[in-house]
Amino acid sequence: MGKNLNISIVLYNSHFTEISNLVNALIENTCVNQIYLVDNSPIRNNVFDIYGANYIFIGKNLGYGAGHNFAIKKSIDNNIQYHLVLNPDILIETDVLDKLMVKLDTSTDIGLIMPKIIYPDGQTQHLCKLLATPIDLIGRRFIPFKKWLIARNNKYELRFTRYNKTMQVPSLSGCFMLIRTSVIEKIGGFDERFFMYCEDFDLCRRVGQVSKTIYYPEVSVIHNYEKGSYKISKLLIFHISSAIKYFNKWGWFFDKERRKINRETLEKLGYKNNPN
Repeated sequence: MGKNLNISIVLYNSHFTEISNLVNALIENTCVNQIYLVDNSPIRNNVFDIYGANYIFIGKNLGYGAGHNFAIKKSIDNNIQYHLVLNPDILIETDVLDKLMVKLDTSTDIGLIMPKIIYPDGQTQHLCKLLATPIDLIGRRFIPFKKWLIARNNKYELRFTRYNKTMQVPSLSGCFMLIRTSVIEKIGGFDERFFMYCEDFDLCRRVGQVSKTIYYPEVSVIHNYEKGSYKISKLLIFHISSAIKYFNKWGWFFDKERRKINRETLEKLGYKNNPN
């Protein structure tokens, strides 16, 4: 297997130990060509210059998607076959990327793939989703009815599947997106109007228009998922702002494409109470 994968990790006031451990794990995968550390922090941190990655200091926080676009453009310009969008709080074992690359090499209709994502305690993170409605991105935070939320999450986050099989999912998490570079070139990378949150929903939706977006639980990684917007009011404001931008772009309540994709996804996955 050749070195046909580039990786981008966007930093913001990140800790050296966390990043160095991640880079050391990544370079053990034989498919890795270049690792780009794109730093959106206000102050340059020279410590990130000293080990196996390319450090790019932006000098201001342009946002998650814009940071990754710097590195994605390099993958496109250098004809690298695959690009991995990765969070800095991921823990990954040797050979995970190589195994994912084999899947992509043998399934050319896949444009984007995500492995099983687990918490440090081994519990599954429910990051496979339908295309979101306004209720899913905004309403769920403020509706106090627990039984309703459980039922909604069972469907919206596809929990009824038990996350134990490979499946085509319309929306996957930006914490780990392994993308075919020809596909991301075709759709134009991240939409930089999204500063933080919803940029992964938007990207997945556009990838899904030209290829498959796949959840692949044969391999897994650990994600120290903080759900910051549930704890910090400033991040909640970013989240709601991005949700408004997302629905202004794709449609609020009258989105025929969303309705069709979600209905077909639920039917294929065997959801029992699928309304039309």
